[in-house]
Amino acid sequence: MAIPAFQDLMLPLLQFASDGQEHTPRETVETLANEFSLTEADRQELLPSGRQATFDNRVAWAKAHMKMAGLLSSPKRGIYRITDRGQEVVKQAPQRVDLRFLGQFPEYIEARTKKKGADNLSDEIEEKTGRTPEESMEAAYRHINNDLESEILQTIKSCSPRFFELLVVDLIVRMGYGGSRQDAGKAVGKSADGGIDGIIKEDKLGLDNVYIQAKKWENSVSRPEIQKFAGALQGHRARKGIFITTSSFTNGAREYVAGIESKIVLIDGDELAELMIDFDVGVSTLASYNVKKIDMDYFTED
Repeated sequence: MAIPAFQDLMLPLLQFASDGQEHTPRETVETLANEFSLTEADRQELLPSGRQATFDNRVAWAKAHMKMAGLLSSPKRGIYRITDRGQEVVKQAPQRVDLRFLGQFPEYIEARTKKKGADNLSDEIEEKTGRTPEESMEAAYRHINNDLESEILQTIKSCSPRFFELLVVDLIVRMGYGGSRQDAGKAVGKSADGGIDGIIKEDKLGLDNVYIQAKKWENSVSRPEIQKFAGALQGHRARKGIFITTSSFTNGAREYVAGIESKIVLIDGDELAELMIDFDVGVSTLASYNVKKIDMDYFTED
């Protein structure tokens, strides 16, 4: 089943804690995951940042909101338990506990009304969408990057083939291949060998070579083009190649690459734009935000 929203986790979490015992976050995550019949794939799904499991993040935020409302407390680091108020809520047997429900408690209202401006907007998004703050931030980040990727790709298509070759050089060097930019620049765009546009070093020492094909195309690259490139690799007794295009690859092309011995990486226009963003090629940073969390180790007394 789909991973439940953090507000959907509040009542089950409170009911789990109603035994009055002290509980750890890991114990809670395991219990709730079983209660919602989550698969291992569900459990392993990460936030787009890749730094935390989505389900773990939602459980943590459900717990944080109920602490603000005085339904849960933390008697010591890494431990939480239900409060008397929390027990009263469980006895009332509500059908649902969510942000609106928590609004009946003065402490919760006070904690949230201290926030202003963008924080209030964040609260509204949480309540309407069920996203945690990290999920909302990362959704906005993905939206901005998707627009940027589209803009990058359109700009590349308006550039000359020679500029595209230089762009490929810049990206390859930023990714750690090709040796120096000068070496990579000499190696790419100078070959006249069939399906090969360039030969670069895999690393700065030149322990192996990677063969490049770069196509500034509008139409999808099909299997025959990839076969031609693979044949050129075999002619050089080469094992590794990169085929970069501003368009896309057909299913036949991808299936062919998956079934051959040579290692050929296919980079389509969307992935090209994404890599350019990741490695700061053709883009500049408009703003950066450091998201911080409390360091409980600092507050641990000997």
